[in-house]
Amino acid sequence: MPKVSIKSNKKLSNASAVTPTPYKSPLKWAGGKRRLVSNIAQWLPKKSTGRFIEPFVGGGSVFINLPYSNYLLVDSNPDLIGLFNALKSNKNEFLELAEPLFTPEFNQAEQYYSLRKEFNDCDKGLRRYALFMYLNRHGYNGLCRYNLKGQYNVPFGKYKRPYFPELEINRCHQQLQNAHLQSGDFSLAFEQAQPGDIIYCDPPYFPLGETASFTAYSGVAFSFDDQQRLALLAEDAQMKGVTTVISNHHLPATLSLYQNANKIVPLKVSRTISCKGSVRKPIKELLAIYKA
Repeated sequence: MPKVSIKSNKKLSNASAVTPTPYKSPLKWAGGKRRLVSNIAQWLPKKSTGRFIEPFVGGGSVFINLPYSNYLLVDSNPDLIGLFNALKSNKNEFLELAEPLFTPEFNQAEQYYSLRKEFNDCDKGLRRYALFMYLNRHGYNGLCRYNLKGQYNVPFGKYKRPYFPELEINRCHQQLQNAHLQSGDFSLAFEQAQPGDIIYCDPPYFPLGETASFTAYSGVAFSFDDQQRLALLAEDAQMKGVTTVISNHHLPATLSLYQNANKIVPLKVSRTISCKGSVRKPIKELLAIYKA
């Protein structure tokens, strides 16, 4: 395995240099990669006959903006995968259910908590996924969080006029026609990877401090053991002819985790998870490149 090299590139490290403006996800997503799509794409193989695979698809900003012929999209959150399946196969019916929820009548705390309870009580189906988008767009700061009982518990966001993302839904629908979706552990994606495939990973980030970890996204914590397991899977995939790119915080711990990568590309991005613009400041991230 080649030794890791840290490559600094001012052009690549500036997230604001992304052009043309990438398409937005239909979901608000903390840690979404829309502004980094060009940076990520520059480190992916230019020619590939394989699939583009995301083991942590999240809001989907990366696959929505990359023109591959086939996608394998995996996520541990079954509601997210259910939503994308609904947009893929039942877009018109989904729009009919979701759009009426984006009116002033439903942009009130009482209605929000009532619909949140309905979401937690209902089974799989288009109604649940329409409610998932409503909660995503009306909840606090675009967070997606569940308690230990698996109940969605993000509080009301108090937005003046939540946006209904019909244009973004239509774009996502088009991309999803060439996608296979699965809910489960990220290892499922690696198990199905074949030589020539490309994997991009955007896992829950290594915490900046002891209290900074964001692990309740699917109701299950993402541990240090999971971080190690991901790095080992990337190494194994490289040996099988699969290129893997991983995003994470730029820390001594992550540099150690990815010491067997071909390259570590530093990035400087603006933190957007805070609702206060005054405390959104650039932080260091990285891309670990395991080139096949």
